[in-house]
Amino acid sequence: MKKFKSYIYLICILLSITSCLKHSSVNNDDIFRYNEHSNISSLDPAYSSTLRNIWPVNQLFNGLVQLDDSLNIKPDLAKSWEISKDGKIFLFKIKKNIFFHKSIAFGKDSTRIVNAFDFEYSFKRLQDPKLASPGAWVLNNVDKFNAVNDSIFLIKLKSPFSAFLGILSMKYCSVIPKEAIEYYNNKFGKNPIGTGPFKFKKWEENVKLVLRKNNLYFEKDSKGNKLPYLEAISITFLPDKKSEFMEFAQNKIDFINSLDSSFKDQLLNINGNLKEEYLNSINLLSGPYLNTEYIGFFLGDKESVLQNKKLRLGINYGIDRKKMMKYLRNNIGYPANNGFIPLGLQKNLVKGFEYDLEKALQLINEYKDETKKKSIEIVLSSDANYLDIVEFIQRELLKIGVNIKINILPPSSLRQAKSNGKLEMFRASWIADYPDAQNYLSLFYSKNLAPNGPNYTHFKNDYYDQLFLKIIEEQSKSKRNKLYQKMDSLIIQEAPVIPLYYDKIMRFSQKNVIGLETNPINQLNLKRVYKK
Repeated sequence: MKKFKSYIYLICILLSITSCLKHSSVNNDDIFRYNEHSNISSLDPAYSSTLRNIWPVNQLFNGLVQLDDSLNIKPDLAKSWEISKDGKIFLFKIKKNIFFHKSIAFGKDSTRIVNAFDFEYSFKRLQDPKLASPGAWVLNNVDKFNAVNDSIFLIKLKSPFSAFLGILSMKYCSVIPKEAIEYYNNKFGKNPIGTGPFKFKKWEENVKLVLRKNNLYFEKDSKGNKLPYLEAISITFLPDKKSEFMEFAQNKIDFINSLDSSFKDQLLNINGNLKEEYLNSINLLSGPYLNTEYIGFFLGDKESVLQNKKLRLGINYGIDRKKMMKYLRNNIGYPANNGFIPLGLQKNLVKGFEYDLEKALQLINEYKDETKKKSIEIVLSSDANYLDIVEFIQRELLKIGVNIKINILPPSSLRQAKSNGKLEMFRASWIADYPDAQNYLSLFYSKNLAPNGPNYTHFKNDYYDQLFLKIIEEQSKSKRNKLYQKMDSLIIQEAPVIPLYYDKIMRFSQKNVIGLETNPINQLNLKRVYKK
């Protein structure tokens, strides 16, 4: 009976899509509406550690630099910058006539111009232990920073770090006015004052957040029109993704990010594209997301069978990633056949593990001959959300004589055991902290061993470490890309992990939404969006 009711519910949803999306009246109110089912904890950029906070903060605040949708670093409030030859000193020239949002913090409905001292204040606040910002780490390699004058901001690093500009694009590094912090104190997160294309209007807890157009915003489009185009952004807080989808189907919200698994097969075909009956009703935007899903081998146990490279290579060649993505995920993602670095950051594709049953069998048989082992049994740990993936891997590896025993743990227990080296094999993922391949390669640097760093596999390779230290200091983008390729190839050769797939962003919007794009960090940029 339960199954029957669920089926009827899905049918009602689909009928609702067909009728409501095709025949609803066009909304010309210039309000962009979306739902945040995870809720929002703060609009203070110092606490913008999750997408639920980052998205609205991105509409309200600016930093020195920003990323375009191709992850190129562009000026934001910095007009230009200079970097010393040793890669340690950064001089930023601040744009003129940038205004903070009008606020009572400056006096009655008043504002003022941003200057370099505001960045000095914002960075000092970010470092303050009393604030306990999860983003304080972005300044760990900073020796000092100060405003030289109103228009010049200086940052000096302790050591060269080629990815530093990318880190500065994170919302943690946004500029905020001292007056607003002094006026609102610990309530600033509920009363944000920034310089962004939208300004704070009202926030009803668990009901709705409203942002309004900032008429003082400095950016213009290529034709000289002032940004943003929209008059407002309205964010609701329905906690259930099925309810969120119903709101979208009834044209009550304009956009949803990804789908509840209940609707995946109903809306998308096996290739991950919209089914034909919805092409005239819905926009689907998709593209690479900086997230690599993988299985890790723990190499910290010298007695483990996983110390044998032939066994690890055989397992990698024995998994048909393309079949896995097609039948388990409707191709929402890309098979990880090109190294560990995800597609959104790969400049030169690395030859990875294509499915090769014959090669896998050969490697496993060689392993058995050399070690005199007649059987292979390995425990693979995961959480329940990925049970279908690990069961698929279990079936695939049986074909080559590797017996996988599945161990399902709660997510928190999995994370803790993984960090403490308690798991033989484990499912994991890595979402970029900052948009640079170095972030992914840091997972295999020997000085980053877990639990004090992200090297959960305890992989150690002296040559790899030498290359890693080179990329940190190398300022030339083309030279860094060659080093990235060399290091990613080394990870394939040594096989401390099984790269499974590179994630994909899936954005669904109403047909009248124009200018919404996707990008590999899944940032929501609304300053160039409008509705027709």
